[in-house]
Amino acid sequence: MTPYSLACYLDAVTTGTVLGLRPDDSPERVAKVLGAEYGENGGRGTMWRDYGLVEFHWHRYRAADPWSGHHVSFQVHRLAHRDRTRAGSALRARYGRFAPRLRFDKLHRLLERRGAPLVRASEAAPNTPYFRTYEHPASRATVTVIGTYGEYSTPRNLRPGDVYAIHIPAADSAPAARTA
Repeated sequence: MTPYSLACYLDAVTTGTVLGLRPDDSPERVAKVLGAEYGENGGRGTMWRDYGLVEFHWHRYRAADPWSGHHVSFQVHRLAHRDRTRAGSALRARYGRFAPRLRFDKLHRLLERRGAPLVRASEAAPNTPYFRTYEHPASRATVTVIGTYGEYSTPRNLRPGDVYAIHIPAADSAPAARTA
């Protein structure tokens, strides 16, 4: 068995889900599984719920339209603040305690053992050389890793080789076409 939070990250990257939740699940379904302890943010046509470690994002064109799931993100860097409750009660109940940092080499090695290797993705120019991104081809999950320290570009409490975030896109991350 993989200890603690590593199993959570392995499950997320390989299945593209969080506790069985897909990125395109409704806000109601997500709240049913993760609970009502979240911060809600948004604007015109966008909404995301912040559960501490995990954020779910939705879009829609009109207020009368249902929310369409866009992506889920694990803000792994937040754990470095050493707040043990940051992962949220539902994740802690399933996976136990979460380490304050996730080393990419360990995650990568365990994914390869499961037959789920990551491939290097091209990096946006502003992120180079501070971040590196890897993708799991089957789930399309991406893992963003600190490449090198930058005084104003990377968190002080992380070091090169630490995972910054994991993103899982919805199967169709673009909202449905607008109908007239």
